[in-house]
Amino acid sequence: MATVKTRPADITIHGRKVVGGVTEGEALVTDQTISGWGGVNPMKGEIIEMRHELRGQSFANKILVFPGAKGSSGWSAVFHTTKLTGKAPLGMLFTITTTKAALGAVVLRVPSMTDFDSDPVQQIESGDWVRIDADAGEVSVWKGGRP
Repeated sequence: MATVKTRPADITIHGRKVVGGVTEGEALVTDQTISGWGGVNPMKGEIIEMRHELRGQSFANKILVFPGAKGSSGWSAVFHTTKLTGKAPLGMLFTITTTKAALGAVVLRVPSMTDFDSDPVQQIESGDWVRIDADAGEVSVWKGGRP
């Protein structure tokens, strides 16, 4: 059987685990915080907040890279519903640790990280391929897509 070789990551970022595990997928990035209640359609995993730069886009089955959560304590309930509907993100990277974002990550049970040595919102672009190894505290990024 042939061994598949992938190219080394273009960027490696280190951070702190919020929820452990390993996942990888296409990134969806925003430099705006996300409101759960009233800002996300949990049936589609879609941002519906009126003035959000990602309005109309879905984070379903993607790595969500964002500053953090805003709004009410309903944030985690909305994100839990995305898990129940199969529209949750595969993993989350957030730079502002709040109880909303941390609880949302725990409820989703997807690999999630924060407290980075380099800002992932500035380093990663939508469409990049991202591998989160939260247990090792490492994020690998392949610019432009799959390695």
